[in-house]
Amino acid sequence: MLKIVFGEVENAVYHPPTYFDNQYEDQWITDPLTVAMIKEIDKSEVIGVHLIESPVLGPISVKEISGGVKTLILMAFDESGRIFNASACGDNCVKWIVKLAEKKDLTINLHHVMDFSEVPKFEAVMLNTGVTVHSYGEYLEEAMTIKER
Repeated sequence: MLKIVFGEVENAVYHPPTYFDNQYEDQWITDPLTVAMIKEIDKSEVIGVHLIESPVLGPISVKEISGGVKTLILMAFDESGRIFNASACGDNCVKWIVKLAEKKDLTINLHHVMDFSEVPKFEAVMLNTGVTVHSYGEYLEEAMTIKER
């Protein structure tokens, strides 16, 4: 189940890429889920635990993948119970956020109204109000109400 909270959240990780650089575990990188996310979002190939092949940058380290992918990897694998700022992700990560939330309870923090239009049918609890939304339209309406407060 996806849970979304807008605004400042105590103990949330505001800049997930920095947290990732200091906390990721090698086995996360070669997991098939991570390999697929890096391939789709960054258009790059995981060669090994410490090497990614980018079509733009050439061979790069794991610490040089995009902040969006780093945030998704944390959402998938970090067991600390922390809430991650999904505003660090681009809208190209939305599909993956929804997929992750279909497999586990996932609470994300947003500081902007993320564009979920790519996945018109999804379910999320808006923690600021307790309202459960079932579509992009419902999400957008509720998010705008929250942001206007």
